[in-house]
Amino acid sequence: MSSGFSDFFYASPDGLELHARIYGEANSGHWPVVCLPGLTRNSRDFHELALHLSRRAESPRKIIAFDYRGRGQSAYDADIGHYNVGVEAGDILAGLAALGIDGAGFIGTSRGGLIIHVLGAMRPDVLRAIVLNDIGPVVEAGGLDHIRSYLESVPKPKTYAEAVGAQRGVHGSDFPALTEADWERMVSALYRETDEGLVPDFDPKLVDTLAGLDLTQKLPDLWQQFEALAAIPLLAIRGANSKLLSTETLEQMRTRHPCVETITAEGQGHAPFLETGGLPGAIAAFLDGAERCFAPSKTSRPSKKRCHPTL
Repeated sequence: MSSGFSDFFYASPDGLELHARIYGEANSGHWPVVCLPGLTRNSRDFHELALHLSRRAESPRKIIAFDYRGRGQSAYDADIGHYNVGVEAGDILAGLAALGIDGAGFIGTSRGGLIIHVLGAMRPDVLRAIVLNDIGPVVEAGGLDHIRSYLESVPKPKTYAEAVGAQRGVHGSDFPALTEADWERMVSALYRETDEGLVPDFDPKLVDTLAGLDLTQKLPDLWQQFEALAAIPLLAIRGANSKLLSTETLEQMRTRHPCVETITAEGQGHAPFLETGGLPGAIAAFLDGAERCFAPSKTSRPSKKRCHPTL
């Protein structure tokens, strides 16, 4: 625990060994928080935010940051058809069951937010509060094409300095707000060291899951699933330069959800670094407010004031 976390391994429903990082004490008296990363990302993305949330004097929280199958320290799946949000949602529920957690706040970046939508259909009772990081019910085809193009030619640097340069070369124009230290943290989370040098810390076959997408056609939306989350306090964060979550979708989210607050992260694209600027404090305040005031109701929807008295 000298690094602020412990490693937790558990079995998926189909027998794969999966991994999560656990930060903080189990009996703090406050809601735990589950962190779900993007498509090819892993639990290390949340390290600084998890330290912040788990060590706050007024409301320390247990944080569970998951590695999906095929990412980080979780086992790779021989069947790439299992790399989908439905299977991954089931894996998260299995991890929570193994930890004895029946409800938590959820923070989902990109794909993690899509998994939250699926969890809302599978087990809405497990969702106490939601933070969506640069994701919503509508995924812009242009943003997804940008991700696919990048992954198909992902840089293969020999050193961390080369990796930082490569990432800034691809994403720098969307993230002028980031410092050198921010880029270095991003690279240390994305890559792992091997005998052959640095490699992205995910199953290369993940890229194949995007190959068949026809981005000339309108992608299916998740408005029905989003509206099913209406009784759950929600904070939506958008990068001001995001190509994946449009301002129009964000505005529709505001009108279709009675308990939503929104933040635009200036100088950031897809997806904002949650440990930067005022985002850790805003996320902590949102979770505190939701925990104080939110009481699930089967008969009525809570008002914005009831959901977010402090924001």
